[in-house]
Amino acid sequence: MKITHALRRTLATLAVSALSVGGLTLATAAPAHAVASCTGDVSVYGTLADGRLTYSQIEPNTGDRVKTLIGPNLGFTPKAMATLNFNTVLVTSTAGDLYRVDVQTNNTSLTLAGVSKIWDGGWTFDKMVYDGYGHLYGTVEGQLHQYVVSQPKPTGSAHIGQHVVIDTGFVLKTLAAAGDDRLVASTQDGRLLSYKINGVGDWDRSVLQADGWSAVDSLSSPGGGLYYGRTNGGLYWYHDVDPTDGDGSDIAYHPNDPVDASGWTQTLLSAYGNNCAYVPPAPPTSNQGGTIYRSEVMSRAKDWYGRDVQYSQSASAKDVDGDHSYRTDCSGFVSMAWHLTSSLTTYTLPSVSTQISKSSLRPGDALNYSDQHVVLFAGWKDQDAGTFYYYSLANPTTDMKYSTANVYSGTIDSWPASSSVALRYDKIA
Repeated sequence: MKITHALRRTLATLAVSALSVGGLTLATAAPAHAVASCTGDVSVYGTLADGRLTYSQIEPNTGDRVKTLIGPNLGFTPKAMATLNFNTVLVTSTAGDLYRVDVQTNNTSLTLAGVSKIWDGGWTFDKMVYDGYGHLYGTVEGQLHQYVVSQPKPTGSAHIGQHVVIDTGFVLKTLAAAGDDRLVASTQDGRLLSYKINGVGDWDRSVLQADGWSAVDSLSSPGGGLYYGRTNGGLYWYHDVDPTDGDGSDIAYHPNDPVDASGWTQTLLSAYGNNCAYVPPAPPTSNQGGTIYRSEVMSRAKDWYGRDVQYSQSASAKDVDGDHSYRTDCSGFVSMAWHLTSSLTTYTLPSVSTQISKSSLRPGDALNYSDQHVVLFAGWKDQDAGTFYYYSLANPTTDMKYSTANVYSGTIDSWPASSSVALRYDKIA
């Protein structure tokens, strides 16, 4: 149910002046619904400049703030915060100590069940987030660190361990956990980035937005593609239709319907990271030669890869539906993935597609070297560096292939990257 202006004003009286809520102008259109499955309202914890803990509850599908509660002082000066679960928060101090804060909330009050120092020194992270799936991340001097959290209420090194440094180069303005080993961050120059952490020295990075996020000074996420960004004291909400695809063109903004237009003055904000989960929508199945969703393109490609279809320019193989056959070479494979009416060639694929910039490539697009070879783009490894994943059906010795290359240099599946152009199927959705 949409919260009325009157109820918003009533809720605002629960907060002291540091969290007072100004007048809001709400959008008159029906609220957009995030593609997320949430266990309830989103929980966001924070700390005020005087050290007091705050708790806010946000309705995920409308972005309406249900309530804000302010609790007592933590007893130390907080520096970084990560929410483990609904009533457990990890907070570091400016002295480098790590505390576990146990919280109790009801409709009208926020109290502390306990503030326990569980680590004495060494916790100097400027940002800290918990992904909701067992991994705690922190950044310091451009390094990204990872820990495994094995208990819902850890007591120290016995429950927070397996520390590794993922890599350097993580110089970020804001950082939030967006899912299982997935991070979302903004930079000083206004970019919005997504990361998939695969292991030490192994991570994928995509540019969700190339600019427009420089004013965001705090970012948090409960998972499920929901993002909350603070700008000039107002909290704004966004939802990413598919937070796993490394593409930001499907992020919905709500500038005229913020959570609150002002009043969010906390020094730290942290959302419960396993509050919501991404539920992939079931796109309509395409007809041969008709509109097709990117997720179906990738599903069709993975079917041939899983079957390790053998390369041949004279043979054919059924698609995942078993209804149509396509030539089992590189262009036949792309024709199958795009669900075309026939197997085209590297020379004729441009007749059903449009050339795009290589920096705009998204999963389901193709890189085509006319009269020579074509591969299916599967996603960015590091969009800034130009490295990417691809599927191809290359030659009889390798058959189906899943590998990485660079769109700007070197070779793509043994062919010069400089000779390939990026193509987008005209009927891809």
